[in-house]
Amino acid sequence: MTSTSAAQFPSESDERGAFRRQESRFRDWVSGDGSTGYPAEKGRYHLYVSLACPWASRVVIVRKLKRLEEAIGLTVVDPIRDERGWRFLPNEPDPVNGFAYLSEAYLASDPTFDGRVTVPVLWDKERGRIVNNESADLVRMLGSAFDAWGDASVDLYPEPLREQIDAINERVYETVNNGVYRAGFATTQEAYEEAFDALFDSLDWLDERLAQRRYLLGSAITEADWRLFVTLVRFDAVYVGHFKCNRRRIDDYPNLSGYLRDLYQQPGIAETVDFDHIKRHYYMTHPQLNPTRIVPKGPQLDLDAPHGRELLAPAAG
Repeated sequence: MTSTSAAQFPSESDERGAFRRQESRFRDWVSGDGSTGYPAEKGRYHLYVSLACPWASRVVIVRKLKRLEEAIGLTVVDPIRDERGWRFLPNEPDPVNGFAYLSEAYLASDPTFDGRVTVPVLWDKERGRIVNNESADLVRMLGSAFDAWGDASVDLYPEPLREQIDAINERVYETVNNGVYRAGFATTQEAYEEAFDALFDSLDWLDERLAQRRYLLGSAITEADWRLFVTLVRFDAVYVGHFKCNRRRIDDYPNLSGYLRDLYQQPGIAETVDFDHIKRHYYMTHPQLNPTRIVPKGPQLDLDAPHGRELLAPAAG
């Protein structure tokens, strides 16, 4: 398998110099009734994640909110990738297979795999293979399939709001979650400016939307909020400088800034955010963007400050 310490393989840049994220390779599904061939069972599945990665962090958050710690194991990889990709920390080795590198899980599941190894990964201990490495799928799976062992009262994808959640997710994914990468990994001025403009158009739209409602769909938190949160919480610390997303900070937005603090202060969420892992990963793993690998000491963030979002009157989605 060919691996690289670069941010992406050359195949992830198109002829215009725009970043094109690779498709997730493993898309099998765990279901509560077992109809998919992967039945939800306590202790059968294990998550491999990075606390630096926003895609993995959204899954870590849902596992926390659904109280699935006893049902689904979790191992955090080293935030620093080298030419061999994601590796396991010496003080937190892989407890399931004894792998040294996450690429071993990919090759055990598909010996022909030659793409970029990504997190999160849901591993099936019974079959000895990856079930799924697509974070959007895993958010949905953990959101409902394991309710027998978690908190079934937490519904992040309620039926009446699904159409609206899907619409917001689509825009946020393309222009914000992936938009920061499209700006940061662009290799031409044109591609960078296109991504940059779309990103800040969406941030302006989100800030305006949050002026009248506490969360994106009203008074209740949904998966759309957590999918946005993982990008917002990294924005001022990394994306403003490292990815050149510097028109405004999140701290400069009157509504997004309070919204970010509101979500960060929800029970259990702060412990899923590790700024040491986040900053060291980005600044030390993308040598084409930061060849010195110097990690900035700042900025100073105060995510525990009062946010006042609880004073907003409930509003319909």
